[in-house]
Amino acid sequence: MTYIKPKQAPIDIGIGGMTCASCVARVEKALNKVPGVESATVNLATESARITVQSAEVTDARLRRAIRDAGYEPLTPQALESAEQASAWSGFAPVAWGLLLSAPLVLPMVGDLWGQHWMLPAWVQFALATPVQFILGARFYKAGWHALKALTGNMDLLVSLGTTAGWLLSVWLWLNAHEGHAPHLYFEGSAVVITLVLLGKWLEARAKRQTTEAIRALHALRPDKAHWISDEGEVDVPVAEILVADLVAVRPGERFPLDGELIEGQTQVDESMLTGEPLPVSKTMGAQLTGGSINGDGRVLMRVTAVGHETVLSRIIRLVEDAQAAKAPIQRLVDKVAEIFVPVVLVVALLTLAVWMFMGASFESALIHAVAVLVIACPCALGLATPVAIMAGTGVAAKHGILIKDAQALEMAHRVQTVAFDKTGTLTVGQPRLIAHLPAPGMDAALALGWAASVQSGSEHPLAHAVLKAAQAHGLVTTAPQELAAVPGRGVQAQVDGRQLLLGSLRWLQQEGMDPHLWADDVKALYAQGATLSALAERGPSGVQGVLLMAFGDEPKVGALEALAALRARGLKLVMISGDNQAAAEAMARRLGLRPEDGEVLADVLPGDKAAQVQKLREGGRIVAMVGDGVNDAPALAAADVGMAMGNGTDVAMHAAGITLMRGDVALVGAALDISARTVAKIRQNLFWAFAYNVAGIPLAAMGFLNPVIAGGAMALSSVSVMSNALLLKRWKPD
Repeated sequence: MTYIKPKQAPIDIGIGGMTCASCVARVEKALNKVPGVESATVNLATESARITVQSAEVTDARLRRAIRDAGYEPLTPQALESAEQASAWSGFAPVAWGLLLSAPLVLPMVGDLWGQHWMLPAWVQFALATPVQFILGARFYKAGWHALKALTGNMDLLVSLGTTAGWLLSVWLWLNAHEGHAPHLYFEGSAVVITLVLLGKWLEARAKRQTTEAIRALHALRPDKAHWISDEGEVDVPVAEILVADLVAVRPGERFPLDGELIEGQTQVDESMLTGEPLPVSKTMGAQLTGGSINGDGRVLMRVTAVGHETVLSRIIRLVEDAQAAKAPIQRLVDKVAEIFVPVVLVVALLTLAVWMFMGASFESALIHAVAVLVIACPCALGLATPVAIMAGTGVAAKHGILIKDAQALEMAHRVQTVAFDKTGTLTVGQPRLIAHLPAPGMDAALALGWAASVQSGSEHPLAHAVLKAAQAHGLVTTAPQELAAVPGRGVQAQVDGRQLLLGSLRWLQQEGMDPHLWADDVKALYAQGATLSALAERGPSGVQGVLLMAFGDEPKVGALEALAALRARGLKLVMISGDNQAAAEAMARRLGLRPEDGEVLADVLPGDKAAQVQKLREGGRIVAMVGDGVNDAPALAAADVGMAMGNGTDVAMHAAGITLMRGDVALVGAALDISARTVAKIRQNLFWAFAYNVAGIPLAAMGFLNPVIAGGAMALSSVSVMSNALLLKRWKPD
């Protein structure tokens, strides 16, 4: 017997002390060196690592030790939670002290603008600047020292080297000044740079909390208590103690604690936070209820069907967290740049010092220019540019019912050129009804329909439901079929009342020997109406004989016509893939505004062949999105460049597709493409500004046009501007 080892779940660890893209590279390198680690992805915006391991021997403790050895602080879940729940002014105290101590040092600079000379005594400047340098700035020394030990560089190393050089130069000038001569000191530059960097990091942290609002809002949907129906009556217990099949009461205005089935009462349910659908949804006996949605005005009783990590809400949270923790392909290029960035900056700073001195400048002046280079060249903005945009984009998309599984799907979706749709359940309502049933000559229609219903009595297929409803409407009694066997993509066969019956597509039954001319005129007429046809036949001594022709009708989804027109207006090629015959598929396509004459309909496609059709559409390098219901379309969803599962968050939908649309609205396809385009645009804008600050700032600082204070302000501004630009995505709404 072969033992298949279960796949290890990813391990998430919060990390404190990271400041720039170089820190990210260092932590990833340290984690990837741990034996048994398959991959490690570190996200600067979420300050966390996601580690995939190959062996159960790789423990959380071992990974945390690797993070600590790299010079960073592995955070406990409690620390992460408290950081997320921190107030808007949390962590401002060091910034306030820096501003308080730096303000008197800056005052003389302000006075110079008005012709006033308010120079403070050297000892006062020293007393004000030193606490800022070595107490408030201790974090930079600590992180910079760890970077040096690892033979790498980061933002903290640049800041600590630059400000220490300015502070030491000021002390040297003060101690070596001639008596009676007041030297120009640079204490204010070092103190203000540290204060500005601290201010920038605080603003960053505040903005980061806004990017994680989507996750916190989803967590907030979980009630703490549930009204459990026990043998003694209704008892309030923690939701964590509820088991599958327990009965739970939900009062008006309360959130449903878990997923379940409505077994008593009726109500209206607000599912807007989960699906983005603003209107309440009517629920009656037997309806499925989703944990986190809000009960309307009726007290109801539900039977729990999923708890813990298996609920729809938990899976949604997991999907959003996965997407926000993932690294977009474009970020890998940024990481490579960041890895060599700090060493290059150190070389540029040394060259700046040497060139200025070679040109005859004093050591004092040359050092200040070198310090300005060190201070302005910070890779903070580079490290934040991509992840903050992804967090903001995936967060706002989830709010509107669009779940993006990974950063790759988000980055790819805006490049889509062709959108392929499954027909049933995606473009149509997916609840076909039996619109006609025609018996073979000499056959009783009611008897034949009863046989068909008996064959279909155990099936979950939409057409089977339509047959059973029609049989019930005619008052027919069904019997349990014997020797039931499915023929994939074609139909089923079973014994009913001693008869060997086959039910499925006309093509299959004709291949089995049924007369192809039977019902010929009716078939043509029904196909012209856009009906889907199947038939019931009996296998006997004389071969396969037709028994009953069944015609099914479906309706286009409300808004599907307009949604497809909007996609066409974006310049996209549209294709509908259907298992129906050509005539029926084309009839429905025209109702949806599609153009069969332009090749926008692929008919007679068996479920197993949909993936091959998607591959054909991808020929020539075209980027294809496949939209399906996420259950029988899983192979096609996986074969597409971007799979979009339209449904209610089922496991198959979420795993097969890169994007899950939480409600069956075709308009969400265009919305998903739109948020992808806007997020990628923000990433590009952020990367442009992050590089532009350095490309422009480093030469200006090296040429002496920027002093350390202005350089420090520009460096802090670069990170804040990148965060602020990404947060503009939070205002996005689907058209």
